Amino acid sequence: MHPTAPSAPSGRDHAIDALRGFALLGILLVNAGSFASTYFGVDVPDPAFSRPVDHAVRWLVSLVFETKFYLLFSLLFGYSFALQMDSAARAGSAFVPRFMRRLGGLALLGLAHAWLLFAGDILLTYAILGLVLLALRGLRPSTAVALALALLLASTAGWGLLAWLLAHAPLAELPVAELHAKAQQAAQAYRASVVDAVAQRGRDMAEGAWFVLAFVQAPCALAMFLLGLAAQRSGFLVRVAQQPERLRRWVVACLPLGAAGALFYASAQGSAGVRLPEHVGLAALAVDLGTAPLLTFVYVAGLLWALRSGRAGHRLGALLAPAGRMALSNYLLQSVVGALVFTAYGLALVGRVAPWQVVVGALALYAAQLALSRRWMATHAYGPAEWLLRAFTLWQRPAWRRTGGG
Repeated sequence: MHPTAPSAPSGRDHAIDALRGFALLGILLVNAGSFASTYFGVDVPDPAFSRPVDHAVRWLVSLVFETKFYLLFSLLFGYSFALQMDSAARAGSAFVPRFMRRLGGLALLGLAHAWLLFAGDILLTYAILGLVLLALRGLRPSTAVALALALLLASTAGWGLLAWLLAHAPLAELPVAELHAKAQQAAQAYRASVVDAVAQRGRDMAEGAWFVLAFVQAPCALAMFLLGLAAQRSGFLVRVAQQPERLRRWVVACLPLGAAGALFYASAQGSAGVRLPEHVGLAALAVDLGTAPLLTFVYVAGLLWALRSGRAGHRLGALLAPAGRMALSNYLLQSVVGALVFTAYGLALVGRVAPWQVVVGALALYAAQLALSRRWMATHAYGPAEWLLRAFTLWQRPAWRRTGGG
């Protein structure tokens, strides 16, 4: 490698950066619940936190944040992919080898993140799906949209069919005692030692995390990749962002169905301590897969509208955009803090912190990240993880500090 001098990219879209910065909040609030409790995603409630306030907090996180914000990141991944293609074309450089190196670097980061910090890592999934997106890069925007809708409909229909089949199958007895024992053993492993925590993370990946990534998140993420690609290629997002009235119409059109699906999904998660039949939970998942993108579009349109709201919008953009410019670093930092707080890496508090305290802690961490990101990006060209990934992509040493006033 050899040093190169370019500063941070000029003329970048600060609204996209602000969207990434906002997406970090939703990702943090969902992932914090996974760090804090080994009952997260299990069909039985955590007996240690069964008060009404605990159920209400979990319900609220499911309603507003769960399954919506990784879709937002996925949409932005596809949008940025198209921007990178344009950048390579302007520079006269070969895009495919460069992007393949980027995906390789992302995969390595994802593997390390999954094994050492968080079994629910999505970076490796993005790296694999990025290969599919690369193969589909020549699609026309209309074809990309059609394929994205087909993926979303297929996911919804597949899980809906499974729910229907289970509804007509003999009712199986839920192994409640076994699930409690499994969750408690996992908590003990995460508290015991660093070696035990890493081993437990491997078991979590093998026993469920990768299944969820492959069969729930991956098809929807790929669909959002394609929608992001189409939005940039067609110029749709740029045009809509300039028209506040159209943004409001998007919110009005998408909010009712998106909110209804989220309400059904959150209410079927057993957050009130009442377990519903398995087919009801699967039906809720199917509905959520079909409607969560609508709520994601509401968040996108709502934030873009807010960013255009005069001085307040400018301040909001200035607050969120630096965190979005180093979103990868912030995502990894969230996991570092989660591992230090909840596993044997540090305080080992898994299973010992109430849901409302987890949310308050996550909000405090997010506020700190916004402040730290603004300070960092004032003097640095890239976030630390972005710098490393860019170096791997270009096989050059990028600028570390800013060299100009951009």
